[in-house]
Amino acid sequence: MNSNEPNHSPLRDVAQNAEATARYLADMQRVLLDMGANLEILARETRVHCRSTSVEGDRFYHARLRALPVEKALKDVLRALNSLTDGLEKSAYKRRSHDEAVVNTGKVRKEKELEKARKNNPQPIQAAPNPGEERDSGQNTGYGGPASIYDLGRKSA
Repeated sequence: MNSNEPNHSPLRDVAQNAEATARYLADMQRVLLDMGANLEILARETRVHCRSTSVEGDRFYHARLRALPVEKALKDVLRALNSLTDGLEKSAYKRRSHDEAVVNTGKVRKEKELEKARKNNPQPIQAAPNPGEERDSGQNTGYGGPASIYDLGRKSA
């Protein structure tokens, strides 16, 4: 596609290639993880500052209670950021598995077609031996054979 076209989007080329998508998402994840590290430092410093800020007449826990909403807001942002980075990683894997599924679809369809053909034209089944015919002596069906070495000589055992 020509970049001079009015509807050209650089992300369209990235979206059409699984490897390029994985690289792009990895770059985005790297940026977000750097932001996350900075936000963790900011949350720690904010916590220290807010909990150490007290007003005259406060009890020992008042500063901590005032700091809790700020800490919770920063914690929620960090949680959302971690969830976003996990989602980016997951989407890169899903994109690659999509391409693999597209490649394997032709093989699966051929196998199903062969199985359907086998089902419509079954091979002749071998007939079971008649009950009157004597079986091979190599097969031991369980109860029909001799119970001990002393019974080997007798047919009735």
